[in-house]
Amino acid sequence: MTETLLLAAILIPALVIAIVFHEVAHGWVALMLGDPTAKEQRRLSLNPIRHVDPIGTLLVPGGLALAGLPVFGWAKPVPVNKWRLRNPRFGMMAVAIAGPGTNFALALIGAIVLGLVVRFAPLSEGALSDALLQGMFTFIAINIFLALFNLLPIPPFDGSHIVEGLLPPSAARVYEKVRPLGFPLIFLMLVVLPWAFPGLGVVENIVLPPVNWAQDQYLSLAQWVAGE
Repeated sequence: MTETLLLAAILIPALVIAIVFHEVAHGWVALMLGDPTAKEQRRLSLNPIRHVDPIGTLLVPGGLALAGLPVFGWAKPVPVNKWRLRNPRFGMMAVAIAGPGTNFALALIGAIVLGLVVRFAPLSEGALSDALLQGMFTFIAINIFLALFNLLPIPPFDGSHIVEGLLPPSAARVYEKVRPLGFPLIFLMLVVLPWAFPGLGVVENIVLPPVNWAQDQYLSLAQWVAGE
């Protein structure tokens, strides 16, 4: 029970920070590119209450973590009206990139902080020190995973908006018609296929390898900052 509470105490704040900053980044970039919808709806706030989806931000990722499965989650999407953007095609790509880009930046900050802590405030052995280090590792990992997971080219993930912007207009219109099928596709690819064919897990085979590679790079940076 103590381990479960400790895991929740580490996981929930890391998830909330990662997801809230991800969503707010979408809104700020949209505002800079001409769409004030998020600002009008008071969603350019770091107050988690404005962004947290109780199921997607807390229950689903918490349950996955406790079950030992890859952790992912979502927040209430920040509203963006592509037709209010000065350049809808480019604007939606930029807005989409902003979320994962922010998570990569947060992971970078986490790695630097981890390195500085190890270098200038060496931690002694003990439960508190272990929890602090685990929290920092978790923060880095969650931000990397959230960034790369959202770059999957499946609606409504950010990667789908990037792909749509890169396609020729005619192909983009066809691709856009797939958007209403996004959630059924996600359910099929992330739940049904892994259950029916365990070797075809999208997360395990497509997302986790680059996540692990990126995490190694961030931790190498942390070691360099720590002077090791």
